Formats: sequence, C-alpha cells, structure tokens
Amino acid sequence: MAKRGKKYIEALKKYDYLKEYSLDEALKILKEIAYANYDETVEVHMRLGVDPRHSDQVVRGSVALPYGTGKTVRVLVFAKGEKIKEAEEAGADYVGGQEYADKIAKEGWLEFDKVIATPDMMGVVGRLGKILGPRGLMPNPKVGTVTFDVADAVKRAKAGEIEFRVDKTANIHAGVGKKSFEDEKLKENIFALYEAIMKAKPAAAKGKYIKSFHIATTHSPSVRINVQSLQR
Repeated sequence: MAKRGKKYIEALKKYDYLKEYSLDEALKILKEIAYANYDETVEVHMRLGVDPRHSDQVVRGSVALPYGTGKTVRVLVFAKGEKIKEAEEAGADYVGGQEYADKIAKEGWLEFDKVIATPDMMGVVGRLGKILGPRGLMPNPKVGTVTFDVADAVKRAKAGEIEFRVDKTANIHAGVGKKSFEDEKLKENIFALYEAIMKAKPAAAKGKYIKSFHIATTHSPSVRINVQSLQR
C-alpha cells in the first residue's frame, strides 16, 4: 500500500472504511473527510464482474451528467468543409485538420479535453492513436465522437457528457462533479453514470456485475457504497 500522509490517515479515522453506506450517507461522509484546500473532483470507482481481455465483455459508453462535471471542457474537432463552420458555431475551441494533427504529433500539444472527428477525417486522426489512445482521447463511433453531426457532439461535450471504459483490471473510474456541488446534484450525476453502466452490461458477463462501488474526492480516502441504495 502506498505511504499516506497525515491528513489522509486522519480522514480514515472519521468513518468505517470497510462498511457499505447508502449514497446519502456516503456523500455526507465524503464532504467531511475531503481535506484539500481547493474544489476537488468527486470520483466514482467501480469494480465490475467482467473479463476485459475478452472483447465481448468490454464495457464502454458515454453519458450526459445532468449537472455536468463542473469543469470547462476544451473541445478539438477534426473536420473539413462546411463541418468546420458547424463545429465553430456549436462552441468548439479548436477546429481544423492536418495542422492540429501535426501540432499534436510534433509539438506534443494537448491543450484539450475532448476530441471529435468527422468520419472522413479519421485517416488523419488515426495516426495519432499512440498519443490520444492512452489518454482516453481517441474519437470513437461507439461513444458518438466520430460523427458528421459535429454540432450535436460539441454541444454534448460542452454540457458535461463523459465517456467511461472498463480498464484491464475490470475497473471504471469517472469524475462526476465537484466537491462544492450540492448533494442532490452529485446524486443525480452518480445515478446517471450508474444507470448508463448498467445498460452497458455485456450479455457475456456472468455472475455479479458490480462487485464494488466507491466514491472519493481527488485526494480523500474512498467511501464504499451499498449498490442496493443506487436502485430507484
């Protein structure tokens, strides 16, 4: 286990970290134990009963959080022709083609949070796979980021749509808002993510689908949630 600081250890003493709490209880605890002096992100960490080594058990998708993530999303769109104007009018921060691909590949430029591409630009974007892929930024038609409807994709990204994908250890990690959010807003965002992941359950998944569900802030210990309390 990684060495933890004094504040982290003090936070652990304020609740039973082995106990499962209802979502309401967990959010109250989280607000009490979060000790960083800035507005941390509230994160969900889920362990799933899937084997991501099998392609038919990969869980991925996107979900619009009702109250957004609390952060400004910088959107880069790869497009050409009339789609450039559509993306700009929808609020994209950067719109272009090869010049942005070169900037990423040659200068290491990564001043964006979301990448959207029209299908006819994937020849250009595809070469950036080794840079964008590991950072979770590669456009993908399964989550609506490879599309000719760039205006809709940009608006969804700006409004707080997030992507989720199970990692190789069968975990999903996602930010669902800020510590300063009211509990009700965090609850609605967490419900939205939970329900989207339930809908994305692969047919090949056997046994218990959600093995554990925790919430934490960027630096705090995590609080375990009773999954039954998420059903409504």
